[in-house]
Amino acid sequence: MITFNMRTFYTSFITGIILLSGCDNSHQATDSATNAGLKTQQFIPTSPSIFTTFESGQVRPLAMSPDGSRLYATNTPDNALEIFSIDASGLTHLYTVPVGLEPVAVAALSNNEVWVVNHLSDSVSIVDTSSTPPRVKRTLLVGDEPRDIVFAGTTTSRAFITTAHRGQNSPYSSSAMPTNPGEITTPGIGRADVWVFNASTPGASMGGDPLTVMSFFTDTPRALTVSADGTTVYVAGFHTGNQTAVINEGAVCNRNQGSGSCIINGGPPAPGPLPPPDANIENTISPEVGLIVKFNLASNTWEDELGRDWSNQILFNLPDKDVFAIDANATPPVETASFSGIGTVLFNMAVNPQNGKVYVSNTDARNEVRFEGTRTTTTNTTVNGHLHEARITILDGSNVIPRHINNHIDYSQVPSPAGVKDNSLAIPMGMAVTADGQTLYLAAFGSSKIGVFDTSELENGTFTPNPASHIAVSGGGASGLVLDEARNRIYVLTRFDNSISVVDTTKNTEIAHLGMPNPEPPAVVDGRPFLYDANFTSSNGEASCASCHVFGDLDSLGWDLGDPEGIVLPNPNPGGPVPGTSPYHPMKGPMTTQSLRGMANHGPMHWRGDRTAGHSGGDPMDELGAFKEFNVAFEGLLGRTGPLLENEMDAFANFILEVTYPPNPNRPLDNSLTAMQQNGSDFFFFELSTVGALTCNACHVIDIPNGLFGSSGLMSFEAETQDFKIAHLRNMYQKVGMFGMPINNSIVPGDSIHMGDQIRGFGFIHDGSVDTLFRFHGAPLFNFPFGAAGDIKRREVEQFMHAMDSNLKPIVGQQITLTSTNKDTIMPRLQLMFDRMDAGDNEVIVKGNIAGQRRGAMRNNDGTFHTDDIAVPAMLEADLLQLAQTAGQELTFTAVPIGSAVRMGIDRDEDLYLDTNDNCPDHHNPGQEDSDGDGIGDACEPSTTPSCQPDLVTDRDTDGVIDSMDNCVAVSNAGQQDVDADGYGNMCDPDFDNNLVVNASDLAQMKLAFFTSDPLTDLNGDAVVNAADLAVLKGKFFDAPGPSCVAP
Repeated sequence: MITFNMRTFYTSFITGIILLSGCDNSHQATDSATNAGLKTQQFIPTSPSIFTTFESGQVRPLAMSPDGSRLYATNTPDNALEIFSIDASGLTHLYTVPVGLEPVAVAALSNNEVWVVNHLSDSVSIVDTSSTPPRVKRTLLVGDEPRDIVFAGTTTSRAFITTAHRGQNSPYSSSAMPTNPGEITTPGIGRADVWVFNASTPGASMGGDPLTVMSFFTDTPRALTVSADGTTVYVAGFHTGNQTAVINEGAVCNRNQGSGSCIINGGPPAPGPLPPPDANIENTISPEVGLIVKFNLASNTWEDELGRDWSNQILFNLPDKDVFAIDANATPPVETASFSGIGTVLFNMAVNPQNGKVYVSNTDARNEVRFEGTRTTTTNTTVNGHLHEARITILDGSNVIPRHINNHIDYSQVPSPAGVKDNSLAIPMGMAVTADGQTLYLAAFGSSKIGVFDTSELENGTFTPNPASHIAVSGGGASGLVLDEARNRIYVLTRFDNSISVVDTTKNTEIAHLGMPNPEPPAVVDGRPFLYDANFTSSNGEASCASCHVFGDLDSLGWDLGDPEGIVLPNPNPGGPVPGTSPYHPMKGPMTTQSLRGMANHGPMHWRGDRTAGHSGGDPMDELGAFKEFNVAFEGLLGRTGPLLENEMDAFANFILEVTYPPNPNRPLDNSLTAMQQNGSDFFFFELSTVGALTCNACHVIDIPNGLFGSSGLMSFEAETQDFKIAHLRNMYQKVGMFGMPINNSIVPGDSIHMGDQIRGFGFIHDGSVDTLFRFHGAPLFNFPFGAAGDIKRREVEQFMHAMDSNLKPIVGQQITLTSTNKDTIMPRLQLMFDRMDAGDNEVIVKGNIAGQRRGAMRNNDGTFHTDDIAVPAMLEADLLQLAQTAGQELTFTAVPIGSAVRMGIDRDEDLYLDTNDNCPDHHNPGQEDSDGDGIGDACEPSTTPSCQPDLVTDRDTDGVIDSMDNCVAVSNAGQQDVDADGYGNMCDPDFDNNLVVNASDLAQMKLAFFTSDPLTDLNGDAVVNAADLAVLKGKFFDAPGPSCVAP
């Protein structure tokens, strides 16, 4: 979802109050002339700032320079690379380098060059760190959603980058393959690509010239790692599956056919009906549904929970290849080995530098087990609290050795006894191994901890989970780490608060925590932990919503999360053109995991729409109320002791409804359609193709201004045994990879032949049992022409649906760097960005170093450019482009979401002072305070955090109170007012709930007290809570109170 930025809202609020009152109540320590000067430098945007939340998962967010003098961090929400110096005293921030949208990985090629992977820009930024300030000197264009990068080869001369097997810059783009972009209809191919570049000479074409693009037989890839000698690269898939698949309900015997086998439509015999139970606790017979089966390696058969053999109904193989080895020195590099059975969702990898063993952090799903819910009156199976097990799998030669890192959990006890979750580590992500190979450090994203493992104990399985071997990190969401053995430290990126923790490895204790600039709205920051924090959302410390909704998306699996102890509920949702409002039976059968992206504007939730505000008497089309109906899942699915509190569920809902879908990678960048896609679109919108009377669009509504992308949110009869909510269509391309479907009695089967090796066990519709959209459109519900003409139409509609409109236009995120030598090569892409902006698809920003300074600009609607200096008139396009003709003044142009160009281009901290005019451009400081008059604002002045040593008599804020006795060291407060007596003076303590962070709850408390004389929120002591107090709070937002030398 795209939302207004709260900072801009409240800045406007303050401005409005000042204008209405006719005076400036900011109480800044400046004279009237200075205030007048500040006002003339302010830039007032003509439209509100908008922040777009993607929730991209970080892979390699930190890297250290080879000489150990620099730390590089991906600032994912702020689209930047942060550079810190490292010395004995800690980390010091040096530079910010703007890169692409959503950077998720960084690797250092040398002390002078780093490469940054930009997930939403489909690009890699090459940063020259030897220049002052560091700058992007080149942008490489790669496949869709790149995630990781390593350098390998005997001289580390090659760069390896993981991407999906699709994308507008890939060999499978709509321009290169107009009849089948992304090879979406091609069976039996891998969907994981690795792009390989010569790191020293990446090529002269617009986006670089890869040495090769390798494809691997798994789903989209994620992590990379390299052997100690640099000769072998390992690449891991992401959602690699676990050899489970689903039998369509039309291929499962009905109960009225008896308990034995049956023959359906002349196909091979099915083993029988669904396993018991047949009814819920009310004895209401459950609907006939599909069945999840799992491949038994020992017997080489597909089996259900009763051990029945369903192999003749699964018309494909799932080799379950997870990790691949690459000879990095070969020309071109080649795959040399593959490994199976590692896990279901693979997060990261590390190599032991001594014995060469590979460690793979992963989770393994148990979706072959049916049902959710607590068990009070029945003994039916349940996955309550036991969804995905957190693991580290060891690759030792050809041996694959999984280790469950939470082997202390007794899953039969729900909720788990007190203390169990203290031993747990959830969502295992980044890892690092010491040089001696004896210790492995693991970033546990869902536990906000670092796990410490003796590698020999991990390898032989003798380790015991224990909080004594865990290191807690403040901020939450440990996503990646880097070892600094020379200084006995670990640097950890904590994604929840977008910060870096410094850990002392001699004491296994956090010793520092440094925040990075974060433009995310408070609703996003405050609500994010409820998705991931297993320690809070479950009783065993392993299960969370993100166990299945990985980074707010999906796990590419089907689950049967019905509940035999549940009751039948009425369906209060409104019906669509083919209405279906049958009641909701609790035993709903298999359903594929749905994404949590893009739920705004789509009303009730779940495939059946059974999470609806209508159950609580609300509006069934209210998605906020619908999401809050999921609260029962914390106890019934995650095994928590009770649901979330109402305010906690509100925070979760407000966050998750912000998360949006990325642009569609199969749609041309100019937002046109290929000939096949256009023909399919015409059929979708204009042909009466459904029950002879409706267009596809009548049900699957595409109404972009109202936020509808293939769904009206209404209910529909689908010729199934249950009724369903009309599903949106934005992510069809994510479901490609299962080819082969048996004869059944519900979907016209087409060719029901064995299709050989495939990469996925779940495809389309609610349970994932249909392999292709082409086959789905053969259902009796649709009226395509007969014969070859009908097949052509179905293929065309299939192509259109895989290029479906999404929340953002295809051009958003795309970028290119203009240098002194490539103008002719890149101008067509640059002109495309401008043309699409003129068409309303995006905005355009430009970043680069000009005359040795970091500069930025945004393109105006008239084609001129507004720079980040209020004193500089709008620049003509030709004049701006001419700047890049000077060596070292490369300019990177990026197509950004509408409403974000001001923040991303010219006013990073959104304090109304453009970056060049701002005395602290990376920190929100609308007052521009500069106590020592050195031109560097107090908000980013290192000296504003002075020593508290009693033998020093400094008074940095010149309030007459020496620093060692000052309760508000950086802000003048001669009276030392401290209403809540917590040691922090009022002027630097808008932390009203005393949780050591200024956030949305403090803002809410001030809002309630506005224009009153409340002493706690009247920070400046003028007997009224007003804009001046709000300005103090804004200046501390996301920060801790203080600094103070008298606080405990």
